[in-house]
Amino acid sequence: MLGDNIKYLRLKQGLTQDFIADKLGYKSYTTIQKWESGVSEPPVKKLRELASIFNIDMDDLASKDLKNENNNDSEQKRLGKTINVLGRVAAGIPINAITEIIDTEEISEDMAKTGDFFALQIKGDSMEPRIYDGDVVIVRQQEDADSGDIVIAMVNGYDATCKRLVKYATSIALVSLNSKYEPMMFTMDEVETKPVRIIGKVVELRGKF
Repeated sequence: MLGDNIKYLRLKQGLTQDFIADKLGYKSYTTIQKWESGVSEPPVKKLRELASIFNIDMDDLASKDLKNENNNDSEQKRLGKTINVLGRVAAGIPINAITEIIDTEEISEDMAKTGDFFALQIKGDSMEPRIYDGDVVIVRQQEDADSGDIVIAMVNGYDATCKRLVKYATSIALVSLNSKYEPMMFTMDEVETKPVRIIGKVVELRGKF
């Protein structure tokens, strides 16, 4: 029950396992992961600090079934479905086969009905000032997108990258929001031969502190 409560409150407040670990003085999120899965439990001192982070009574955190007590129908609809946050998306590996899962996020039932989704943690500063290193984007899996959409694309077999898609009559560009990076330009022939492949459209940004 304690592990379920920790996960429930963390997701409800939009916090990552990394954020909780940092606040409690741990170097890695794996301790929080173990607590949430029930492999281990936090010592009393850390439980008190957790209760403070969640702004809840420590006894309630430890002994009440918070999810069933607090989840009314509208909140259930808001939480909807759990999706995996991936640390990277590598060429040739289907999304549902990727094992580098670093966290989870919740999307609404309404959103979940519109397609298949995954989340990706952004690395680097190429999409600043809108998307920062460590932020998480919610991605709907699709093989094409409209000009101007922010997409996750695979170029020449390398790991997936987050860029704005711009379409021209005979070419496309993958554009960073950070002006210090030059646009990546591809003719339609290059799109086929490199190849350049869209794997999803970014539909939501979840910034992390």
